[in-house]
Amino acid sequence: MVGTLLVALLLANALNITADVLAIGAGMHLLGAGPIALWAAISGVAVTALVVTGSFAMITKVFKVLCIALFAYVVVLFFADVAWRDVLLQTVVPHVELDRKYLALVVAVLGTTISPYLYFWQSADRVEELVDADEGGDAPVTLDERSADGARSKERHTRFDVISGIGFSYLVMFAIIVSTGSTIGEKGATQIDSAAQAAEALRPAAGDAATVLFALGFIGSGMLAVPVLAGSAASGLAGLSGRDWGYSKGARDAPIFYVLVGLGTLGGTALALIGLNPISLLVAVAAINGIAAAPFLVVLMLIADDRSIMGDHVNGRFARTIGWAAAALMGLAAIALIVLSF
Repeated sequence: MVGTLLVALLLANALNITADVLAIGAGMHLLGAGPIALWAAISGVAVTALVVTGSFAMITKVFKVLCIALFAYVVVLFFADVAWRDVLLQTVVPHVELDRKYLALVVAVLGTTISPYLYFWQSADRVEELVDADEGGDAPVTLDERSADGARSKERHTRFDVISGIGFSYLVMFAIIVSTGSTIGEKGATQIDSAAQAAEALRPAAGDAATVLFALGFIGSGMLAVPVLAGSAASGLAGLSGRDWGYSKGARDAPIFYVLVGLGTLGGTALALIGLNPISLLVAVAAINGIAAAPFLVVLMLIADDRSIMGDHVNGRFARTIGWAAAALMGLAAIALIVLSF
């Protein structure tokens, strides 16, 4: 079952990569650099070359710098005329409609919040960080193998890293939703079919900087997503087959992993050349991720609740309650969308 889900994840991630390299191309096109398809191809090949030839430390530094581009979405909040009272009220008591389009966006938001690839990437990234550390050589040094002070220090660092990363991602998502509602959606529903239209809709709030802000956000988020998407399914499939995996290893040490990464990045890049709409594709793929997330989350919860696998690290009551509630929410939203679609 896990293998089937991983193959499905690889295919879904390839579509997601297609949307992301198209987003990069659209961002470069907004800056007047050339056609979308050209920059989609260049970015796909460039990211593939970086992850195949670069070290884990270099890759980490490059993509931490790229995170700065995501502040472009936060900056828009300072220019937009935001009705903060309504925002705060509807953040706590959201407006709900039993409508197919509304549910599709809800599932899409859930699919970008609890995405299937994150189940693999988060744990894989932690392991790779341990492997890349000075202690232990090629093998990760677990907390149980460290001194008491060392284990506590590592646990604090990891907890801070995860919580700050989640906090930053939610800040960016909140900024996107609020700035979109305060600009594009200010006077009712607006159909946005291209990155240029979205940037133009931001012009009343951000002026001439709208195009640059939107382009930087598109380029930064696209570049960040591609290696994560490709690496998550590749690490899961390679690990399931008992092969070495991870960006901390070279291509000679983990050939299956890098072949799968290449299939994801270059396959997604090839699909980008057939002229798909990046905004429509991003929403569609997010909805697919939202539908696929529920079975992945059920498998994750079954593993996390199994003491024979997790030992003393098995889920506590709070984590179990939150986890199964999230799985139920994801499943019900996906089922409702499918029913209303037919």
